[in-house]
Amino acid sequence: MKRVLTALLLIPVVLLVTYQAPSLIVWLVLAAVSLLALREFFSLAEKLGLLPYRAAGYGACALLVLLPGANESAWIIGFALALLSLALWRAQPLEAAFGAAASTLLGVVYIGGPFLLARELHELSPHWLFFVLLINWVGDSAAYYAGQFGRHKLARRVSPNKTWEGTIASLCVSAPVGAAFLVYFEPQAPPLAISLGIAAVTNIAAQLGDLSESSLKRGAQIKDSGQLLPGHGGMLDRVDGMLFSLPACYFLVVWLAWLKALQH
Repeated sequence: MKRVLTALLLIPVVLLVTYQAPSLIVWLVLAAVSLLALREFFSLAEKLGLLPYRAAGYGACALLVLLPGANESAWIIGFALALLSLALWRAQPLEAAFGAAASTLLGVVYIGGPFLLARELHELSPHWLFFVLLINWVGDSAAYYAGQFGRHKLARRVSPNKTWEGTIASLCVSAPVGAAFLVYFEPQAPPLAISLGIAAVTNIAAQLGDLSESSLKRGAQIKDSGQLLPGHGGMLDRVDGMLFSLPACYFLVVWLAWLKALQH
């Protein structure tokens, strides 16, 4: 019940921000959510014996999501080099420098990068951002309820409760729902068959993201990344699928736009 009530409270807020808020507010909300997720990621890293540089990570993540017009690749390389210098200078003992720098950089790329792409998708069209959210919500719900009847374990070591039945239900329900949403609401949506393919890839990416975060939690021997969202765990638990599905959707959209430009 807590899971359902939390979703019912959050969905109207997400819709309002996605479709009605000015771009700056959308960016600030994305940055805030990414920082909450990054905080939980750093806590996971610490449980695994690493010591990420929290202040540097928070600052870099916020800048990555909020800075418009930046060359992200060059920016991340510059940050990585600065971070390594900081680690070598501050690490006590020096043997901790590598783990500190690596875990900080991984957190920024793993969480800040996808939220940057969420910003870019929203700039293309709010419908594209909501499409990814919809795929995650519908897929999670289908997997959760179908998984109650599942008998074939998907990844016993990583997430014992996940089943192949839930995985297939997630794909089979969310892909047509997502494709229908695109075709009906997004004026620049590709044809139905291509939209269905984008929805399917986005769902598969979301499920891989869920499994990846589960492996981190399993390694840290915890069930949830936090307790921020009743019935859902922490913020990282809520956005884990988006961290993979946002890049998947973004790159497909950009690739299709590139192909369309070539044809003209």
